[in-house]
Amino acid sequence: MSQLIERVEADRALKTKHKALWSLGDYPAVAAEVIPATGPRLVEACGIRAGQRVLDVAAGSGNAAIPAALAGADVVASDLTPDLLDAGRRLAEERGATLQWQEADAEALPYGDAEFDVVMSCVGVMFAPHHQAGADELVRVCRPGGTIGLLSWTPEGFIGQMFATLKPYAPPPPPGAQPPPLWGDEAHVRSLLGDRVKDVDARKEMLTVDRFGSPEEMREFFKRAYGPTIAVYRSIADDAAKVEALDRALADLAADHFGPDGTTMEWEYLLLTATRQ
Repeated sequence: MSQLIERVEADRALKTKHKALWSLGDYPAVAAEVIPATGPRLVEACGIRAGQRVLDVAAGSGNAAIPAALAGADVVASDLTPDLLDAGRRLAEERGATLQWQEADAEALPYGDAEFDVVMSCVGVMFAPHHQAGADELVRVCRPGGTIGLLSWTPEGFIGQMFATLKPYAPPPPPGAQPPPLWGDEAHVRSLLGDRVKDVDARKEMLTVDRFGSPEEMREFFKRAYGPTIAVYRSIADDAAKVEALDRALADLAADHFGPDGTTMEWEYLLLTATRQ
């Protein structure tokens, strides 16, 4: 019993830390200024239409949930971080979208079995620390014959490589936590979903990012706006040599992903849809 209590308390502490992480900086600015096309792309891939009951898991500020609602679906946007939900509510009102916003843990969703026609996540559930638990919940709340849709950064793409660059400077992850970019590996996601789905369609696509005029501008934006980057820099703030090394590493990484024109970047993601058995 004591071990169970310890695990529960450790999980609660981890989720509290995750809430704080995604409250850092300005993730809604990342979603709106850098990756706005990802949400509509996932909605398109899922074939979302009017009258469907849709759940967006780890919805953030509604990058996919709001377009789904504008398509006429009955949408619930769930996320662990209240600050992101508040930002989403404001954005939805500005765009004339009506949907429900609810605080929820992707690894323990407060919904019934087979409750939704479409269950999707746009670079969201991939950041839940326990991948199998997150995948199990995606499947559980989707009705048989319904659609599960995921858009996730790949390990080889820019964001996956950014996490690899940050890793040597970051505190060690909690026991059992898995790297987010694994959700961008098709074999990994297939293993998580298993034989509970069929008609899996997985493809790697590129997001064109034209928000930044230089590698240094990209780095400074992420240092200011992106929670995981902010957290790593805070952890090394007292070591000027490490800060300088990480600054250089992130700028070099960004430079490698700028196109010949020097104004656009290409970020790879995995787009995967499947039908619930």
